[in-house]
Amino acid sequence: MDYILAGVKVTLQVVTLAGIIGFIIGTLLALCKIGRIKLLRIFADVYTSIFRGTPLVLQLMLIFFGLPQATGITFEPVTAAILAFGLNSGAYISEVIRAGIMAVDKGQREAAMALGVPYRQMMKDIILPQALKNILPALMNEYITLTKESAIVTVIGVMDVMRRSFMTASNTYAYLEAFMFAGLIYYVLVMILTLIGKLIERRMRRSD
Repeated sequence: MDYILAGVKVTLQVVTLAGIIGFIIGTLLALCKIGRIKLLRIFADVYTSIFRGTPLVLQLMLIFFGLPQATGITFEPVTAAILAFGLNSGAYISEVIRAGIMAVDKGQREAAMALGVPYRQMMKDIILPQALKNILPALMNEYITLTKESAIVTVIGVMDVMRRSFMTASNTYAYLEAFMFAGLIYYVLVMILTLIGKLIERRMRRSD
C-alpha cells in the first residue's frame, strides 16, 4: 500500500500545476469573451467549444502521442498530463469566470468608467475580486473534478495513484483491494478539497 500512496505526490503535482495553468488560461479567455475585440471573442469561443466538446483522454493522447509525431517535440508523461489538463480546465474555468464577471453589478462598472478608471485597472481592482468571491464554489468543484479525472493519466504511463494501484493489482492479483484503496485515496483528497473550499468561503463571508 505504501507503493500506491507514493503516487499521491504525482497526482497532486498534476492537479495543482494543471489547476494553476487552467485558472490563468480561463481568466484570459473570460476577458476575451467579454472584450470588444471580435477576433479574440471568436478565438475564445472556438477554444472553449473544442476543449469542452472533445474527450479529455483524447486531448491527452493527442498531446502525448500526436504532437511529437507532428512536431518532433516530445513530452514527459507528467508534462503532457499537466499540459492537457491545464488546457482542458481553462475552457471550463473561462465559463465560470465569465459568468462571475457578468454577475457583478453593472452599476459598478459604469461608475468606474464615469470616473475615468482604465479598463485594465477596473477589472483588476474592482470586477475580478468580486467575481472570484461569487464563483469560489464553482471553482472548487472544477478542481475536485480535476482531481478525480486525473486518474486517466495512467493511460500514458504517469505513475500516479491509479497507475500504481493497477501495477500492484497486476503483481499480486489483489485487484479489489488495490482499486478500493485507490478509491479511498481519491475520496480523501476530494473531501479535503471540499473542506478547504468551505473554510475559504466562510472566511470570505466574514470579511464581507
